[in-house]
Amino acid sequence: MKTKLIPLICLLLTLDFSKPLVVASEKPLNILVLYADDWRHDTLGCAGNPIVKTPNLDSLAKKGFRFTRNCVTTSICGVSRANLLTGQWMSRHGNQAFGMFKTPWEQTYPGLLRKNEYFVGHVGKWHNGVFPKDKYDFGRSYSGNHWIKQPNGEMVHVTKKNENDALDFLQTKPQDKPFLLTVSFFATHAVDGNPKQYLPQPKSMELYKNIAIPRPVTATENHFKRLPPFISNEKNEGRNRWHWRFDTPEKYQDYMKNYYRLATEVDETCGKIIADLENRKLLDSTLVIFTTDNGYFHGEHGLADKWYPYEESIRVPLIVLDPRMSKTKAGKTNDEFVLNVDLAPTILGAAKINAPITMQGRDFAPLYIEENITNWRQEFFYEHAIIKNKDFIPASEALVRKGIKYIFWPDYDTEELYDLEKDPLEQNNVVKMESYQQHLKQLRIRFNELKTAAK
Repeated sequence: MKTKLIPLICLLLTLDFSKPLVVASEKPLNILVLYADDWRHDTLGCAGNPIVKTPNLDSLAKKGFRFTRNCVTTSICGVSRANLLTGQWMSRHGNQAFGMFKTPWEQTYPGLLRKNEYFVGHVGKWHNGVFPKDKYDFGRSYSGNHWIKQPNGEMVHVTKKNENDALDFLQTKPQDKPFLLTVSFFATHAVDGNPKQYLPQPKSMELYKNIAIPRPVTATENHFKRLPPFISNEKNEGRNRWHWRFDTPEKYQDYMKNYYRLATEVDETCGKIIADLENRKLLDSTLVIFTTDNGYFHGEHGLADKWYPYEESIRVPLIVLDPRMSKTKAGKTNDEFVLNVDLAPTILGAAKINAPITMQGRDFAPLYIEENITNWRQEFFYEHAIIKNKDFIPASEALVRKGIKYIFWPDYDTEELYDLEKDPLEQNNVVKMESYQQHLKQLRIRFNELKTAAK
């Protein structure tokens, strides 16, 4: 008897109990994806924003794990959502704007989870063609306005409807199945046809009332004129929307305050959904992800909205709360490049489902579960298709690294190069400087390699 016990005791002594034990019988996790719209990486208190109030997401980051260099591979609503669903670059899934992607539904994360006995729900914005309600057990799709008329004639704010529908899902879902719920917020996206652009709920109007929102350092006419001439003109849609929102100091204050009010409302709803999970004793078995579809210009470079490969447009928040994570990781951050195409394989990993070979992203859970991951990506390829015409929104591509960024505008055969170590705000295009020419040659080669690999 003693002889049999010795090997067992030796095994127990070698185990690290500060880490979760991953065993074959571990159940697949429930999945909650909180997916906001038009938030860039620093639209969070925990990311250092001194103005916006996001106490619930800050708390999520304190209990969970935050990625500080999460990026999108295409910065526009529809394409980014297709990237999320398929784990693929635009070049592969084929949605270049707002249509349905070409990837078979059976190769998306909701399709695979439903096939594997998950109860699958989606509430809120879709933006990939006609919403495939038959593909979901619980599906409610809507967006485009901040105020929505209900069948009884009542007007409800879109974020409140997101909240009501998410809580309804949790109330009515089966008790004997794991679940996937994607809460796809419309806020803080502007109502493009409304002159007020951002329409928060009346209860939020006292927020930020007596605060002056600081204008970005690069929100000047001089910085606008430094952009390529096909961007720095009044035909460009980024400049057009800047006029809608930011072309006077008074408008800047009014519109930014309402934008931040919408963000705080989303934060409140996220808090209520997470609290409901906790009340139902489901939080300890649920992977919670908060992220957004693309970044957003707050007047930087004299622009508004997104689309282009500059930092404000491509970097987005990412907070994860995962029961598999050691408590020693709580509240920590990671600066590795994580991409929106990584979300689908990460979700499938938590559900114990193998990602199809068609997915191009990587499961990033090892970055917060394991120690000393050394073989993570150091660069990525960015792409955006032309929208309407090259004067409206030209196509753009980029090779992005932490220290340097190479941008190519195929409609105009034009290059930009930014030394992000010396120039993190992307104020000086050094593409013609002699000292960068050898590096530029190498970047062009690598850029073409990554572009080919994205297909």
